Amino acid sequence: MSKIRITQIKSTIDRPKNQKATIIALGLGRISKSVEVENTPQIAGMVNKVNHLVKVEEV
Repeated sequence: MSKIRITQIKSTIDRPKNQKATIIALGLGRISKSVEVENTPQIAGMVNKVNHLVKVEEV
């Protein structure tokens, strides 16, 4: 599997609870924080749910 870098670029203030929980589950939580994870179908689904709050790059 390939790795992707997910960076939070927007705040979760005034967002639904499920989007806040998804950001936490991805290991993010503050703006400009990045994590590198394997690109699995589960991660892709989570990123799709909060794609307006994050930036995704191939590593």
